[in-house]
Amino acid sequence: MSSLHLPANRALRPLALALLLTLAACGDKPQQGMQGMKVPVSVIQIQPQSAIVNTDLPGRVQAIEDAEIRARVTGIVQGIEFAQGGKVKAGQLLFTIDPAPYQATRDQAAAQLKSAQAAAVTARLQAQRFAKLIGQHAISQQDYDNAQAQSRQADAAVAAAQAALEAAEINLGYTRVTSPIDGQIGKSLVTVGALVSATQATQLAAVHRLDQVYVDITQPVAQISILRQQIADGIITPDAQGNTQAKVLLEDNSTYRHDGTLLFSGVAVDPGTGQVNLRALFPNPEQILLPGLYVQVRLIQGTDPKALVVPEQAIQRTADGNSTLVLVKDGKAAYTPVQVGPRVGQGYIIYQGIQAGDQLVVAGFQKIRPGAPVQPMPWQPNAKPTAQGAGAASTQPQPPAAADTSAHDQAAKSAADAAAGDEAAQAPADVATGSPAKAD
Repeated sequence: MSSLHLPANRALRPLALALLLTLAACGDKPQQGMQGMKVPVSVIQIQPQSAIVNTDLPGRVQAIEDAEIRARVTGIVQGIEFAQGGKVKAGQLLFTIDPAPYQATRDQAAAQLKSAQAAAVTARLQAQRFAKLIGQHAISQQDYDNAQAQSRQADAAVAAAQAALEAAEINLGYTRVTSPIDGQIGKSLVTVGALVSATQATQLAAVHRLDQVYVDITQPVAQISILRQQIADGIITPDAQGNTQAKVLLEDNSTYRHDGTLLFSGVAVDPGTGQVNLRALFPNPEQILLPGLYVQVRLIQGTDPKALVVPEQAIQRTADGNSTLVLVKDGKAAYTPVQVGPRVGQGYIIYQGIQAGDQLVVAGFQKIRPGAPVQPMPWQPNAKPTAQGAGAASTQPQPPAAADTSAHDQAAKSAADAAAGDEAAQAPADVATGSPAKAD
C-alpha cells in the first residue's frame, strides 16, 4: 500500500517548487521598476512681489515718567492719604509726617528774624544820626564808620534769619508728602507709625505715568548695517515721512491695538553685546503695557517692491545652522543654500540663493534626496488631508510592486502548505503498513 502513495507524493514536490520559483520571479519585476520612478512633490514658481519689510526685536516696557516718593525729613508717619493702586494727581497729599518738631523750628526761626529786624532798625537809625554829626565835626570819623558797619551787619543778620525761616518752612512742608506727577500709584511701602529717615531717603511709594510708555529695544548692529545698505541701494523704500512705525506683539501672540513711533536709534554700539539701543513711544490709554513687561516689537522699516517670498515650511535647516531650499532643476531635486531675510506674513524674504522663476519644493521633500528625480505638481496649501495624511507628500501612491510581492508570497506560502499537508496525510498509512519511508 505504501507503493501507491509514494509516487503521488513525489509528483507534488516538483510542482510546488516550480510554482514558488514562478511567483518569486513575478515579484521581482515590480521592484526593479521602482528604481526609475519619480517622487511626486508639490512646488510653486517663485515670483517677485511687493512686501513690507518688518523686523521683530525684543523690548522692555518703561514708564514715561517714574517717580519714587521718598522721605525728605525724619519723623513718624501719621497718616496715609491715598488709595493704594489708584490714580493720583500732581500735588495730591500722599503721606503726613509728624510736623510738631518742624513747626517749632519754624517758629524759632521766625522769632530770630524779628529780633534781627529790630536790631537792624536800631543800627540804621544810629548810622543816620552819625551821618548828620560827622558833617558838624561833632564826632570822629571812626565813630561814624563804626555806625555804618553795624548797620550793614544788622541787615546781613536779617537776611540770614530770613533764610533760616525759609529753610524751616521748607522742612515743615516736607512733612506733607505730595505726588510730583499725575499717574498710577502702587502700594504704600510704610505704615502709620513707621519712622522714616531723611538721611537714608526712605522710600514711601512709587508713582508711574502710564498713559504713554516707552519700549526700549535692542537690535544687532549687523541688521542695521544691512538695512541701511539696502535703503541706500534702493532695494527698500522708507515711507514718505521717513518715520519708522512700530507695533507691539504681546505674550499671547496678539498685536497691541495702538501703533507707536520709533523715537531714536542709538549711535553707539555696545562693545559687550554688539547691539544698538532703540526706543519707541506707544500710547497706553487702557494701561495694558505695564513697566517691566517683556514684549516683541515689530518695526516697519520700508517696502521691498521686488521681494522673493517663500513659505516658511519650505525652509530647511542644516546641521551647521544654515538655511537651504529645495529647487527643481532638470527634473531633479537640488538643495540650495540661501540667506533668509525678515518675516512677511506666513513666509520669509530670501535675499540670496534663488531667482525669479525657480521651482521651489514646498511639500514632499521628506522622501527625496539631492539629485533624486521628482515629479513637480502644483502646491495646494488649503487642500484637506486624505486618509494617508495631509499635503501632497502624504498623498503619494504606494508602489504597486510592494502589494504584488506580498500577494505572490501569500500564494507561494499557501502552495507550500498544501504540499506539506499531503505528506502529513499519507504518513499514517505508511506507518500502518510497517513499510520504511524511502529517501528521495
